[in-house]
Amino acid sequence: MTTQHAPQTVGSRDQESLVAGQFGPQAAAYVASAVHAQGEDLRQLAGLVAGKGYKTVLDLGCGGGHVAFTVAPYVGRVVACDLSPDMLDAVVAEAGRRGLANIETRVGRADAVPADDAAFCAVVSRYSAHHWPDLAAGLREARRVVKPGGVAVFMDVVTPGQPLLDTFLQSIELLRDPSHVRNYSVAEWRAALAGAGFRVTGVTQRRLRLEFASWIARMSPPDSHVAAIRSLQGRMADAVTGHFAIEADGTFTLDTATFEAVPV
Repeated sequence: MTTQHAPQTVGSRDQESLVAGQFGPQAAAYVASAVHAQGEDLRQLAGLVAGKGYKTVLDLGCGGGHVAFTVAPYVGRVVACDLSPDMLDAVVAEAGRRGLANIETRVGRADAVPADDAAFCAVVSRYSAHHWPDLAAGLREARRVVKPGGVAVFMDVVTPGQPLLDTFLQSIELLRDPSHVRNYSVAEWRAALAGAGFRVTGVTQRRLRLEFASWIARMSPPDSHVAAIRSLQGRMADAVTGHFAIEADGTFTLDTATFEAVPV
């Protein structure tokens, strides 16, 4: 297993540095997070790659590495790519504990993947795209590095596509994590994938319940932001509290989607 680290700009406040700064200190928490470490979407992903003979797979915006850990037993080599060197170090350590020797890590941005054209049989990204400064640019990079005849899988939180629900979701996401950029609707995802040169072959939508205390703890926002989130939860219209199934302790449920796509 190898790790490639790119130079980082100290003191920068650009989006990439903000993301790295937010997630680096929480690396161990994301590796251990039950929400990220398990789920029907990971089981679906395993089924998509098992038995296909893929030699190389890219885990784009790998975070805690759970995509890489899921696909590694079924493929030749996995490249886990992320902005945070600390996160990548945590991935290397966990891969070692699991005996997964075919995972390589690279520091890199979604819109500038450190890889040659058509380098991967499959590109997978999970819970990462809502941090990308430019979704279209990231998807174009995914299209660039996937082989002809390959596959791409994108898994993320999605907005319900209604302005009121969208505003609430973006607000609590940003209060919890200032590196959040945007969640997109299924329609927006479809359009962005088509614009990047993909044909969507399948969309699987799910609901994900997030226990409030652990959701907050993973990012450690200031108390004032936690209070603002709880205040919003308690003051929104019934359409919001009903859709997100907001519970007394702040626990809530949101929408996710898995997009399967092929390059065209």
